[in-house]
Amino acid sequence: MTEKILVDKRLLNIDEFCAYLGIGKTKARELMTKVDNPFTVRLGNRLYANKIMLDKWIDSISGNKLKKVI
Repeated sequence: MTEKILVDKRLLNIDEFCAYLGIGKTKARELMTKVDNPFTVRLGNRLYANKIMLDKWIDSISGNKLKKVI
């Protein structure tokens, strides 16, 4: 049932963020409080991750960044 909730939700709270990425709360808070990340949404004192922006951010940092040799 948790998987269905994560698929349907646009904003993930800290627990859902941890489950989605498979990381602990300390690392999750570290990532979510970085000023330069595009996915954090602050509502009052609470932090949420915009799932669509999070997926785009993960895609942008994934893979080997090898220079093309000509």
